[in-house]
Amino acid sequence: MFLSTRRVLSTFRMFSSAASDEVLFEVKNNVGIITLNRSKVLNSLNEPMVSAIYSKLKEWENERSFVIVKGAGEKAFCAGGDVVSATRNTSEGIEFFRKEYTMDYLIGMYKKPFISLCDGITMGGGVGISVHGPYRIATEKTLFAMPETAIGLFPDVGGSYFLPRLQGKLGLFLGLTGFRLKGIDVVKAGVATHFIPSENVTDLFNKLVNSDADSIEDILNKTTVDISGKDFTLSPYLDLINSCFGGESIEQIQVLLQNEGSQWSKNTLELLSKVSPASLKITKREIDLGASQNLRSCFITEFRLARAALKKTISPDFYEGVRALLVDKDKNPKWSPASLQDISDSDVEKCFAPLPSGEELDI
Repeated sequence: MFLSTRRVLSTFRMFSSAASDEVLFEVKNNVGIITLNRSKVLNSLNEPMVSAIYSKLKEWENERSFVIVKGAGEKAFCAGGDVVSATRNTSEGIEFFRKEYTMDYLIGMYKKPFISLCDGITMGGGVGISVHGPYRIATEKTLFAMPETAIGLFPDVGGSYFLPRLQGKLGLFLGLTGFRLKGIDVVKAGVATHFIPSENVTDLFNKLVNSDADSIEDILNKTTVDISGKDFTLSPYLDLINSCFGGESIEQIQVLLQNEGSQWSKNTLELLSKVSPASLKITKREIDLGASQNLRSCFITEFRLARAALKKTISPDFYEGVRALLVDKDKNPKWSPASLQDISDSDVEKCFAPLPSGEELDI
């Protein structure tokens, strides 16, 4: 049995006032504007912010023409979720992921146009709050990545839905390696929908705010840059990505990369060697499964995986990864299990198991 929608809404409202100035809301010309306002920490999302955004989006859904979300400062749109706080208390961490995924799903199913101005770092939770909307604007400052395997987690916030829907095996490659895309490459990959120079973001914002929903596409088409003649940085490697990451398991992917033998394959193997083995296996299974699931099912699955990571169902790697990369910053995580061979398919499936009655994600 799922938690009731009324209970979820009341829980969101309990924390919404705590966000204070960390997320700003305003309305101009009946356009709802959300500004992520934690520039000192690259606008990363915490629980009060998520609760406030969800509540405001529910309020605006039947009132506003459309919604724009942007980040404060010059460096980031949103660099992710506050996973450090999530790992300090297991039950609070579980609730953070429950609320974050519920917010992301709402954006994916939103009744009004949702526009994200991703001018700067856009990773993890920042992808979740943007990629499920129909309009995602990138600039030359946009830096996209799903780097979760490096902290012992998995590509979440709907990664299991949008990654397998990118061309070929590109999404699996991005999800396993955490490879970073910048600028026009974010559009070429299919993560963003439009590209403009960063210096034009304010002008685009003003034009949108002073328009109505029916004018959005016309404004975007006139303002954004035609990049059809530009090359995708990964174009020379797409065939390799499709062939090597078409392997049936992480072990087979590694063998295919080793046999291919190019410098690109060696570099990719190096990336895979640094991240959590448990995360690699979970991510492969998650993305393969997500290819045939709808958005709702993907989020339900991801919540099971997040809960398993916090409860150390098969590995403590999430805690160790956060410690090594974000707390102590020694960049020397000690993964456990330390090798792929020590993680069975049955171990992985434990993380995907349905939750007890009343504990599943209610969306």
